[in-house]
Amino acid sequence: MRYLYILLLLLIVSCKPKFTAQEIIDKSIEYSKLNTIENATISFNFRKNHYIATRNRGVFELIRVIKNDSSEIRDIVSNDGFKRFVNDSLVELLEKDKNRYSNSVNSVHYFSVVPFGLNDKAVQKKLLEPVTIKGKEYYKVKITFTEEGGGEDFDDVFIYWFAKDNFQLDYVAYKYHTNGGGVRFRDIKEEKVVNGIRFVDYNNYKPLNKNVDFYAIDKLYEEDKLKKLSEIILEEIAVTGS
Repeated sequence: MRYLYILLLLLIVSCKPKFTAQEIIDKSIEYSKLNTIENATISFNFRKNHYIATRNRGVFELIRVIKNDSSEIRDIVSNDGFKRFVNDSLVELLEKDKNRYSNSVNSVHYFSVVPFGLNDKAVQKKLLEPVTIKGKEYYKVKITFTEEGGGEDFDDVFIYWFAKDNFQLDYVAYKYHTNGGGVRFRDIKEEKVVNGIRFVDYNNYKPLNKNVDFYAIDKLYEEDKLKKLSEIILEEIAVTGS
């Protein structure tokens, strides 16, 4: 009887659904209701600047508005590329400056709705071994980008941790190469639900030792071997058309 019980248990375990990286990401997007922003406008404030993202069936416009005493700068990333306006006048820029400003705008909008952007054509997904963080089980997904369509920082590497019980995205890490390179890790500071859509504020950390195994950064987090650098907070979030 005991052996029959063990066999039954093994059968149950073996029959548990096994998800691909794509399926995990799709379920996480659905869980956060981010699939509803494909045809919506989102606005928010981040670090004194105002951001607006309009998406409509593949047509998009990502805006950053920077105001000071004498001028208003409006940076726009769209299907047509990047443009900068100062007090409503188009400014001619060097290609390197276009790329720099475009990446800066893209980065904020990308993280504001992650994991929504993980289904872009340039994204490559790989399922890593699952892990347990603070007693909770997670799917661990590695994200890289193709050079074509992956932007100036296409060689950056990301890891996302999705809770096994509901596919909620709880942790993010990335390894970048600009300005000498480095590693960052983020955990949830606060969740905000606007029009049924889940948005997240994060605590932002870096490892105490720069030369670490990036793929083991979740272990460093559990061992308190990360230093908090900043907080990623979205304010005055508004969603229309979702």
